[in-house]
Amino acid sequence: MHPLPATASVRVRRAETSDLDDLVTLEDRTFDSDRMSREQYRRHLDSDSALVLVASANHRNFLGTAVLFFRKGSGVARLYSLATQPEARGKGVGSALLEATEAAARQRRCRALRLEVRTDNHSAIKLYERLGYRRIGALAGYYQDGADGWRYEKLLA
Repeated sequence: MHPLPATASVRVRRAETSDLDDLVTLEDRTFDSDRMSREQYRRHLDSDSALVLVASANHRNFLGTAVLFFRKGSGVARLYSLATQPEARGKGVGSALLEATEAAARQRRCRALRLEVRTDNHSAIKLYERLGYRRIGALAGYYQDGADGWRYEKLLA
């Protein structure tokens, strides 16, 4: 993959079935456990209660993804997953995806967006806090491998 210029403009769009290979490859590259399968992605692409977004630059350069869940009757959306290609980290991809998920949650009249993050994922925690998320809970042994997590929330009013 070509290095991403520091000034590349990141474009976020809804994922399509043609993105499945890229989504699964990134999932496997990014997470050691708690991975989503191809079948789960396929289901989420067609679901009213889920939104899968992809970020790209320079046309087809696949840089990252975000998966957002909505629960009927709830004013709280949940960011289930956020992943960026290793070579695209620190270049605004995560921020662009987060802004797009917040916009989508607002469109669905959600008042807040929540997420969980591993306590040892310092770069993600820094990103969330910089963008206005605040820690609202601790999750002992939350992840498949036994790692602890934090729950974060951002009010979207």
